Amino acid sequence: MNEFFTWATLGTYAGCVLATSLITQFIKEWSFLKPIPTRLVSYVIALLVLLAANAIAGTLDLPTAGLCVVNAVVVSLAANGGYDGYESLKKVA
Repeated sequence: MNEFFTWATLGTYAGCVLATSLITQFIKEWSFLKPIPTRLVSYVIALLVLLAANAIAGTLDLPTAGLCVVNAVVVSLAANGGYDGYESLKKVA
């Protein structure tokens, strides 16, 4: 495997959750994003990743874009939950 991510990987649940988590943590402290709730930033990132993965795969059409809107909620919540779990473990340790 020569790449960390592929477009096919980003189109999967696990790949999209991981990319959303990493990108959100990287950009959430940017000054113009600080006033925006992190969960909203995470949702927008998840939506963009899903739309891009489907566009590159050639499967993006109106019904698929509609599903991306819903699937981005699931991906965003999973990414946020993973971070919340990590933060809880830090407090215990």
